[in-house]
Amino acid sequence: MDDALIINMLFDRNEKALDELKSKYSRLCSYIAGNILSQHEDVEECVNSAFFVIWKNIPPDTPDDLKTYLCRIVKNKAVDKLKYNSTDKRNPQFAVSLEEVADCIPDERGNDITTEKLAELISSFLREQDEKNRKIFVRRYWYGDPLSKIAEKFNMNEKTVGTNLYRTRMKLKDYLKKEGYDV
Repeated sequence: MDDALIINMLFDRNEKALDELKSKYSRLCSYIAGNILSQHEDVEECVNSAFFVIWKNIPPDTPDDLKTYLCRIVKNKAVDKLKYNSTDKRNPQFAVSLEEVADCIPDERGNDITTEKLAELISSFLREQDEKNRKIFVRRYWYGDPLSKIAEKFNMNEKTVGTNLYRTRMKLKDYLKKEGYDV
């Protein structure tokens, strides 16, 4: 079913919209949450919570891209759950990927930058990158894929993926500095 139709059904408060949304995006949402959280129950909780947020927020929200909107909610829910869980239960793989990218992102407290502006800048930067570098960056820092999985997907050596990500992060850091933000 078309996303625009699902959004219209949500505006009409038709519960079938949730069934369609789950049918279309449950696997993707579980994949995203599963790359952040190690417990199946936590993944399921995040995905169900994201569908509830969609039901609650549409209307009044009218997302341009339902898939991206939903994925962002799932990712945020999973990161929140990761923070909530004790440090013993955290997924070190995702924590490492967040630490990697944190080194090239301006601190909101030290810079006059909103999350939305930062997202715009990163999106603009990624559009300037070649397709392969962009996809590798997104797989690592949006989907939370481990280096081994990215290497397999792109038929690359794991070390090469790490080097690629490092270089892309350095380019992002330079890009943000050129835009006037201290990193």
